[in-house]
Amino acid sequence: MRTYSAKPTDIKRKWYVVDAKDQILGRLATKVADVLRGKHKPIYTPSMDTGDFVIIINADKIKLTGKKAEQMSYQHYSGYPDGLKIESYKVMKEKKPEYIVEHAIRGMIPHTRLGNALYKKLKVYTGTKHPHTAQNPEPLTI
Repeated sequence: MRTYSAKPTDIKRKWYVVDAKDQILGRLATKVADVLRGKHKPIYTPSMDTGDFVIIINADKIKLTGKKAEQMSYQHYSGYPDGLKIESYKVMKEKKPEYIVEHAIRGMIPHTRLGNALYKKLKVYTGTKHPHTAQNPEPLTI
């Protein structure tokens, strides 16, 4: 037996739409990361982008379990001395609710050039409308 390696001609990309309303952030992010990576397909190859496109709607209605809503924080560094910026989950949910979902999924895909290609296939929107109706996305149940 030889190990199968997917070729670019073998890869067929699909579009999926996920409704994040009343979904738990970590569980949603795990499933979406697997679909972006292509792990749900039999032709999965770790070194290639075999995944599909994912559209997430209602990102502002995502939920967290336990005390995470009070304890979670997001931080980034500006590059200047004393440039550490820390935002709480509640503030971030008001300012940029789609960032919360993007950040969770970004942490679950590789931090390489392959991961950058996977991340570009993720589209996150706060409302129920999205501009990708021409791609005929299929609903993905989580």
